[in-house]
Amino acid sequence: MTAAAPGRDVAYRRFRFPADRHLGRAAGLSAGPAGLTLDADGPTPDAAADRPARPDPVSEDVAGTWTSPVTEVGFAAAELVPSWTADTPPGCWLRVEVRGWAGDAASTGWYELGHWAADDGTVRRASVPGQSDDRARVDADTLRVTGARVTGWQVRVTLLRRPDAPAGPVLRTVGVVASAGSQVPVSPPPGHVDSGPAGGGGHDDAGAAGRAWGRVLDVPRYAQRLHAGGETRWGGGGDSWCSPTCVSMVLDFWDAGPTPDRYAWVDPPGPRPVVVHAARHCYDHAYAGAGNWPFNTAYAATHGVDAFVTRLRSLAEAERFVAAGIPLVVSAAFTRGQVPGLDYDTRGHLIVLAGFTTDGDPVLNDPYAPDDERVRRTVPRAPFEAAWQAGSGGIAYVLRPETVPLPTPPDQANW
Repeated sequence: MTAAAPGRDVAYRRFRFPADRHLGRAAGLSAGPAGLTLDADGPTPDAAADRPARPDPVSEDVAGTWTSPVTEVGFAAAELVPSWTADTPPGCWLRVEVRGWAGDAASTGWYELGHWAADDGTVRRASVPGQSDDRARVDADTLRVTGARVTGWQVRVTLLRRPDAPAGPVLRTVGVVASAGSQVPVSPPPGHVDSGPAGGGGHDDAGAAGRAWGRVLDVPRYAQRLHAGGETRWGGGGDSWCSPTCVSMVLDFWDAGPTPDRYAWVDPPGPRPVVVHAARHCYDHAYAGAGNWPFNTAYAATHGVDAFVTRLRSLAEAERFVAAGIPLVVSAAFTRGQVPGLDYDTRGHLIVLAGFTTDGDPVLNDPYAPDDERVRRTVPRAPFEAAWQAGSGGIAYVLRPETVPLPTPPDQANW
């Protein structure tokens, strides 16, 4: 393990199935070779009593629930963001809930962080608005702690299958990233021994910065604004599809994007049907947009890659992923002129971090470009890092085949 970056507490923990089948508590679920699956004999009493509502509830749904053990993070957490990977064949869906803990007792109730299915024929894939009390509130994909002390968390996943569904759902992974409130970038300036090519700052992957500076991954370039003309579905295309466009770029980087038979329904095909496919299958019907963070990683995972949402403390941490050959999708917010080269205003925008110049400046695939040729942009390191950290707290999507190893995490592991 390597030293934690100073100045910001971030911790990520993920449960994998069937490997972690003995952890937590399962009701109505069993471990199969691919993950947790529903028992075949119908809903258990616990699962049936706790079944989530949906627009067209079916009382005979087969249901089962897995509840994680309490995961302590070692600091006062201000935000919790879950993410998961699962298979939901037609007629199946799942619900994800999170609650906070402090010491020996729950410090918040359970909050729903999403009703999710890979397709949109069974349920309206959606976050759950209106959840707020004196302890916490849900903002689409994030549980924000407001009036409670939270030093740990639990996650609960309920799998459901209609009686006539030909196959049942499978839960492969579920995890949560917890973070403290500070969103101050902590990278040393370019040229400092901890982040420049010459040094590793005590990391056991000490050459990460050296291998990342001057390395730009060949991520294909897709412009979301090519979809602006007349598109009204799934958030409206154009200005709204930054997240699914970025996910499409990274999936195609890994040669894992949807095959033509999966997007044959896109008619007319338009400039890039894979982006339309991603927007439809990432769309959050309650949020009315395609930018729900865990919905995007869950969509990516339906294409055979590992995928999760975390927070990174700095571009120095991001360098480790680029050095390992893994591009990142990062979320930033900025005003026109704040980040030279990104001359527009955004309250939240997803961009692919494809690499770094030899001087350590980020090389981006920014989908907010009028055409594919102008997607690739190089921006100054410090203002971009500030826009990423202050804008989203360092949110990053990590998408990669299981055969590509993750870099070594720090002691306070955030991946």
